[in-house]
Amino acid sequence: MYQKVSINYLSTMCCLVLVSLVINGGCHFRTNYFSEKPASSYRINKVVVVGFQSAMSQGEEPGVVRDPLSGAVFMAEPVSHEVVQKMTDILFDRLVAESRYELVSPGQAKGVFSSIVYSDLNVGMGPIKVLKEVGKAFQADAVLAGFIYRWREREGNDYGVNRAASVAFDIHLIRPADGTVLWKGKFDKTQQSLSENLLDVATFVKGRGRWMTVEKLATVGLQKLLLEMSPGPKESGSSEVDNHSSY
Repeated sequence: MYQKVSINYLSTMCCLVLVSLVINGGCHFRTNYFSEKPASSYRINKVVVVGFQSAMSQGEEPGVVRDPLSGAVFMAEPVSHEVVQKMTDILFDRLVAESRYELVSPGQAKGVFSSIVYSDLNVGMGPIKVLKEVGKAFQADAVLAGFIYRWREREGNDYGVNRAASVAFDIHLIRPADGTVLWKGKFDKTQQSLSENLLDVATFVKGRGRWMTVEKLATVGLQKLLLEMSPGPKESGSSEVDNHSSY
C-alpha cells in the first residue's frame, strides 16, 4: 500500500506523539540502535579511517553472516561497491568536520591494507590482526572500520512510499597495540510512519515528517553513533557515554 503524508496527518501525529511521551515519560527504547564502550579513559589522538566493507559479496544469496571483528551474527545481503565507497566518504567527511582527531584517510589506509592482505607472508591473517598492522604502520592510536549488512532504497518519494528505506551497518574502533575493540556501535533501521510506531519520534523529526532516502537514513544513524565514540584530544571531560540513549 502506498503510504502518504499530509499536513493534517502530521498535525494528528504530532498530537499523538505528545500524548505518547506523557504516558511513557522516562522510558528508553533501543530496538534498532546499539552503542557499546568500555569504561576506559584511553585517549585517542590519531585514527586510521579504513571505512566500510560489504558484509557479503555481490552475487551471494542473502543470509546469516558473522561479523569478523566482533563475532556477532547478523542477517545480511550484498551491498554494492558504490554504496560502500559512499558510506566511507560520508564517515570520513563527518570526522573531518568534527576535527576531533588527527586522521589518516581511507585512501591512505587502502594502500597499506592491500599490501598487508595480499602479501604472501600474511596468508590467513585474521581481520583484527590486519587492522592492527594497518594502525601500527601509521603509528595510530586507533583504527576505525565497519561493515554494511543492508542497503535498501525507498520506493516512492518524500511524501509517500511503497517500501521505506532500510539500512544496517556497524563500526568498530580498534587499538593497534593489542587488537582491543575500544568501542563498537550498530545501526539497524527501517523507517516507519508514526502510525506504525508512535515512539519513533527521533526519525520523524530528523526526516522532517517525510520519507527519507536510504542515504539520509544512514547518515542520521552514522551521526548518532559518532557522537558516542571515544572523545578526541580536542574534547574535554570524561570519555564515558550513556549507552542507554533512546533512538
